[in-house]
Amino acid sequence: MTRDLARAKQPKTFTDRVRAFFAPIIDPIVTVLAAWKWSPNALTITGMIGHFLTSWFVSQGQMIYAGLSLMLIGPLDALDGALARKRKLTQGGFGAFLDSTLDRLAEIILFGGFIYYFHVQQNQWMVMVAYLALTGSLMVSYSRGRAEGLGFDGKKGLLGRLERYLVLILLLLINQPIVCLIVLALFTYFTVAQRMVYVYQQARDRRKAEDL
Repeated sequence: MTRDLARAKQPKTFTDRVRAFFAPIIDPIVTVLAAWKWSPNALTITGMIGHFLTSWFVSQGQMIYAGLSLMLIGPLDALDGALARKRKLTQGGFGAFLDSTLDRLAEIILFGGFIYYFHVQQNQWMVMVAYLALTGSLMVSYSRGRAEGLGFDGKKGLLGRLERYLVLILLLLINQPIVCLIVLALFTYFTVAQRMVYVYQQARDRRKAEDL
């Protein structure tokens, strides 16, 4: 019951609003893919593999091309979940596990390109910033997963996955990889702190409810 209550109280996130806004575009595409029996897992895997191309562009200093490639890959992240729902495939099963796991792997692949690029440039400070941006991104995702595993709402925070990718796309398109990584390094850890506070508040409220 506590998990159902937590879900009922979840505020709409930026990601939820964006998905609702683009639903009239996504739904017809998903309907066609479902009619063709496309697999959501295939879209998930394709999106992850696409990150190798983006990472290669980054490693070669082709930041604008990297931003463009992320613009092409990004929609797959929305389509796979929507397609799974359309085809009424088992929720919370292997597909959900695969999606979450490959999303994290995709980020590792992507940030690996930044680490390589700045290592070649002999900019060790930015290598460290890229490392912080990577680990911060992973911690944002982990904090949500762990919170939801305990029955709390774990979505709150400034830089969820969609927001991180918007930062990446926008700043890569204007060829500002240093600014991009600094923003991600700072605000991913800020997001983790936000989620820790938010989960603490929920845990406190749960204890008070149980004591009544």
